[in-house]
Amino acid sequence: MKNKIVVLAYSGGLDTSYCLKKLSSDGYQVHAITINTGGFSNEEINQISKKAKKLGAKKYKCINAISPFYNKIVKYLIFGNILKNNTYPLSVSSERIIQAIEIVNYSNKVQAKYISHGSTGAGNDQVRFDQIFQILSPKTEIITLIRDLNLSRKDEINYLKSKGVMIDWKKAKYSINKGLWGTSIGGSETLTSKHPLPEKAYPSQLKLKNEKKIKLEFKNGELISLNSKKDSPINIIRDLENIAKKYAIGRDIHIGDTIIGIKGRVAFEAAAPLIIIKAHHLLEKHTLSKWQQFQKESISSFYGMLLHEGQYFDPVMRDIESFLSNSQKNVSGTVYLKLKPYSFDLEGIKSKNDLMTNEFGTYGEVNKNWNATDVKGFIKINANAGKIYHNLKK
Repeated sequence: MKNKIVVLAYSGGLDTSYCLKKLSSDGYQVHAITINTGGFSNEEINQISKKAKKLGAKKYKCINAISPFYNKIVKYLIFGNILKNNTYPLSVSSERIIQAIEIVNYSNKVQAKYISHGSTGAGNDQVRFDQIFQILSPKTEIITLIRDLNLSRKDEINYLKSKGVMIDWKKAKYSINKGLWGTSIGGSETLTSKHPLPEKAYPSQLKLKNEKKIKLEFKNGELISLNSKKDSPINIIRDLENIAKKYAIGRDIHIGDTIIGIKGRVAFEAAAPLIIIKAHHLLEKHTLSKWQQFQKESISSFYGMLLHEGQYFDPVMRDIESFLSNSQKNVSGTVYLKLKPYSFDLEGIKSKNDLMTNEFGTYGEVNKNWNATDVKGFIKINANAGKIYHNLKK
C-alpha cells in the first residue's frame, strides 16, 4: 500500500473534497495536506481536519507556510508595488507557488509516488501546480481528477451525494480562496463579461462608515508599525486587514490573460494589500530618484507576470529580487492615510529621506539654486534636439 500513497493539496472546498472522496474510494492512501498561507483560522483547520477524515483521508496535516509566503513572495510584491494589469495584487496566484513547494516537500518526506490537486483544465492553477511539481519532483505522477474527467461543480456535488456526502449548493456556488495577501471570489457572474458580483458574495461586508485616520511606517521598504505599534510585517498585514475590511475596501474584478491563452475574470477583496502597495508606492515617489522609479516599474511588472505564470524558479526571478531589495535602502518613513467606506485616501508622508526638500527650491514657487539665465540656457539646450529634427523635416 505504500506505493498507493497520494499527497492531495486539500483546501476543504468542493473540488478537493471530491478528489479526496474519489481517490480514497479508488483504494489510494490519501494524505490530505492543507498549506496555510494565511487563509485559515485554527477553528477552520479543525473543521477541515474532521471533514478530511470523514471523506476517507488516511492522514491529514496542516502546514503553516505564512512566514515563507511573506519572506519569499509577498515582500517582493510590496517592494515592486505589483498589481497585475494595474488592478490585482496577485492574491491567489502568488499563494499557489508556496503551496506547491510545500506539497512537494511533504511528498518527498513520505516518499509518495503520486501528487494530486483539484484544479480544472481551464484555469491557471493547473499550470502553476504541475510546473512546480515537475521541476522539483519530476518522477512523481500527478493526478488531476477534475481536469481529466472534465467535471462540472454539479457533477462533483452529485457524486458526493451518491456517497452520502451532502453539500450546501448555495455555499458551493462561489469559489472563495482566502490568504494573507487577499481573497479571490469566483462564481457564475465572473464567467461573463458583464455581470458584477453581488454584494452578498463578498466575504467582508461594510460595517463602518465613519472615516478613520491611520499611519503605516516602513523601514527599508518593509512594514514596521501600524498606528505607531511596532510588530512583524505579517501581523501588521493581518491587523490592517481586520481594520480596513470593515470599510469594504479593496473590492474589484480583475480581467486578464490566463497562462493558457484565454481571458479570465475573477473578483477579489484585498483591503490590506491595496492600501500597503499604494502607501509604499507613495513613499517611493518621495524617496527614490526618477530613474529608479522608471526601472522599477518595468522590472516589477515583468516579475509579477512571471510569478503569475508560475515561473518562480527561473533564475531571473532571483536577479530581480536582488534589484528590488537594493532599491529599498532609502524607502523608510511614515505614510498617513484616511479610510472611508469602499475607498481610502493617501494624505502624505514623513521621511528623513524625502527628496522633496525645500533647501533646493519649492515647485512652482521659489528657485533657490539657479537664476533666470540658468533656466533659459537649460531650456534652450534641452529643446535643441527637437529644433534640429523639426527644422530638417520642414
